[in-house]
Amino acid sequence: MIRVAVVDDHEMVRKGIISYLATETGIEVIGEACSGNEAVLLVLKERPDIVLMDLLMENGNGIEATREILKSYPGCKIIIITSYYDDEQVFPAIEAGAFSYMLKTANASEVVAAIKKASQGEPVIESKVANKMVSRFRAQEKKPHDDLTEREFDVLMCIAEGMTNQEISDELFIGIKTVKTHVSNILSKLGVSDRTQAAVYANRNGIIKSRDKKG
Repeated sequence: MIRVAVVDDHEMVRKGIISYLATETGIEVIGEACSGNEAVLLVLKERPDIVLMDLLMENGNGIEATREILKSYPGCKIIIITSYYDDEQVFPAIEAGAFSYMLKTANASEVVAAIKKASQGEPVIESKVANKMVSRFRAQEKKPHDDLTEREFDVLMCIAEGMTNQEISDELFIGIKTVKTHVSNILSKLGVSDRTQAAVYANRNGIIKSRDKKG
C-alpha cells in the first residue's frame, strides 16, 4: 500500500485529488494539509511514502515545506503539482529536493501513474520543466573559451606560450593589427584583463597543446 499525503491550499482541488485516489487500489491517503507549515507537521507525524505538494500557499510555501520535510524525513518522495513552471519556482523546488514536478493540467490518471512511479524510484518531470532543466545544465556546462573562433583559439595558444604580438603575427601569418584585434576579443570573451590572465586561464582549463613551430 502506497501511503500518500495531499497538500494544496484550494479545498476543491485537494478534495478532488483525494476522492480520485480513494478509488485506486494500492493507494491510501493518510492525511491532507492546506499550507506548507501544516504539511511539515502532518508528514513528520504520519510518515507517508509520497506527498503531493502544491507550491504557492500561505503559511509556508511548497518549496520551504519540501526542504523542511526532507531534512528530517529524507526517504519521502515529494511530487510537486502546480500551475507554475517559471524559473523562480522550478529550480528552487528541484534544489529543495522535489522528486517529481507536474503541472495541474495533468489528468488524474497521470497523477496516479506518477505516484506509482515515485514509489518505485522513478521520477516524473513535466516536459516544459525538463526542457528548462536541460537548458540550464547546458548553460552551466559551457565554458568561456567555447565562444572563441578557431583563429582566436590559435592566438590564445600563442599567448599561453609567451609570444609577443609580433611573434604571433609571424607565427600565424597575420597582420599585427589583426593580432591586436584577436587579443582584445580573447580577453573580452574569457573575462580577463590582460595576457597573463589569459595564459593562466588556458593552462587551468587544459586547452594548451603543443604545436609544431613554423619557420
